[in-house]
Amino acid sequence: MERPSTPPRRIMDTSLLQVTPEHVKQIEINRLKAKAAQRQREQEASSSSSINTNNKRNLVPTPAGHGSPTAPVASSSKPLKRDSRLGTYFEYDLSKMVNTKGGFLVDEGSKVDEDLRRKEKEREKQRDVHNLDLPMYLDPALNPKCQECQTMDIDPTFLKVFKCRVCKTCQNEKPEKYSLLTKTECKLDYLLTDPELRDQELLPHLLKANPHKSTYANMMLFLRCQVEEFAWKKWGSPEVLDAEYERRAAEKKTKKNKKFEQSLKDLRRRTKEGVWQRRKDEEHKHIFSQVQTIRGSFGKQVCHEYSLNQVEHEQISTSLEVEQIEVNLFRSKSLWLPLRARGVFGGQVISQALVSATNCVDSVFALHCYFLTSASPATPIVYSVERLRDGKSYVTRSVKAVQNGQIIFIMLCSFQKPEIWQPTHQWTMPEVPPPEQCQDEEVTYARERSRSPIAIKHAKVHHVSEDGTATYMYWMKARDVPQYEAPFQKCILAYISDMHFISTAFRIMGLKTGGTGPDSLSMTVSALLLVNDFDAGDWLLYEIDCPRAGSGRAVVHGRMFTRDGKLVAVTSQEGVVRANIRGPPEGKKLQTKL
Repeated sequence: MERPSTPPRRIMDTSLLQVTPEHVKQIEINRLKAKAAQRQREQEASSSSSINTNNKRNLVPTPAGHGSPTAPVASSSKPLKRDSRLGTYFEYDLSKMVNTKGGFLVDEGSKVDEDLRRKEKEREKQRDVHNLDLPMYLDPALNPKCQECQTMDIDPTFLKVFKCRVCKTCQNEKPEKYSLLTKTECKLDYLLTDPELRDQELLPHLLKANPHKSTYANMMLFLRCQVEEFAWKKWGSPEVLDAEYERRAAEKKTKKNKKFEQSLKDLRRRTKEGVWQRRKDEEHKHIFSQVQTIRGSFGKQVCHEYSLNQVEHEQISTSLEVEQIEVNLFRSKSLWLPLRARGVFGGQVISQALVSATNCVDSVFALHCYFLTSASPATPIVYSVERLRDGKSYVTRSVKAVQNGQIIFIMLCSFQKPEIWQPTHQWTMPEVPPPEQCQDEEVTYARERSRSPIAIKHAKVHHVSEDGTATYMYWMKARDVPQYEAPFQKCILAYISDMHFISTAFRIMGLKTGGTGPDSLSMTVSALLLVNDFDAGDWLLYEIDCPRAGSGRAVVHGRMFTRDGKLVAVTSQEGVVRANIRGPPEGKKLQTKL
């Protein structure tokens, strides 16, 4: 008997419970949704203040709406605007910039990369062709062999690029045929052109990376035997190529020499212009004072700077010093312009000319000189010595002083070997007070004589003898002079000889020295040095008289004695002595006097 059930068993059709693919897809979707919802509920349930199993707060980001003090605060303010005072600016992509290593960043990386990529692809393409292995046949007769040694171990690169069958051994043993030449060597040695070298059919070449820099163009290498074969065919024979090479080399050398000569000519021109400009800049520029009224409507302006800058040296050796330029060429180192003078002190010019002549011979005997024009202290004077005669007892020299390309002074001097055994005669020394009892000239001319190397004392001023001859006498010596040799002592004496010499004629006639005069000055000076044993550093008596003056000229004579009465020098001078008096009208002719 079947036991009843509650509720009663239902009889179902099993065919209706089969799962279709749509049901499986829907079930999987519902499962994923339920899993996502469960995960969301767990995340919302957890908080930053909850404690985990380790009694620590979970390391999760704090939500914006959380009450934690560290929670982010939602800002309602707008973003800051850019200050308009900063001006416009440009945005650059620094990732595309290329450093030129010269202080600049340029946006040319794409171009550089393209050039590098193109060159690399070109070399890679050729490498792919070279790396193809040569096919090897079982029959040895079918395999390529070296054209020199008939071996099958040939170089695949030479075969594929140059179509030349040769092995490595033959390449090394015969470099005169199988060595590689660069494009520059082909152009210089074989006189080939760029179009000929770039033609792959005429001259095949091998490309390699430039060893100097990877960004340079690829290096083109040619096979020597192929280059020589093409060159002989082009020029006809090696002899014709050599002749053309020598012709081009000579033409290149001629152009190079012509360019060098032109550059040298330009350099000389610039040097001359620079020297001329420096001399012009060094020339003195007069800065005159205000016009000073002299008499009536006449006035004068004085350049104080010009006269004050030319200071006489305290050492006589500095005033006489000259620089030797050549064997017979000397140049002055310093020049002195006295106050109220038109040019350089004449005694300094005479002494420097005498020093120049003395450097060529021995001691001096006599000299005769002629001043052609006054000299400027702004430009050095060049002394040119000419050797006129070299005798056994006498030597003659001629000295020309040149300034600014113009001869300003000529001197003719004679040198003699001393003959102390010959008889002597001289005038007696006049009676004058000793130098210790005479007045120093610095008391009267303190401004001019304070730094002078020559000390001067008045022995007798305007002494008139019984026959009416007016004479001026001075004690003179060089200050702080060591015991020089006789030639240099005579040069110092020549310097002293022009002190108060021609100015004596002015004093005798009652004229004022330093007056106006012509631009050029003509003056002759003669001196006869009689003895060698004297000291220019000791007092010398200088006796000066004027026998004749007239027609704007005057002649003065002088004699120099030592303290013990020995006559050491006799001097004579003819110079321009003019009074500030206007001449007759130009239309009236005057008789010329010689």
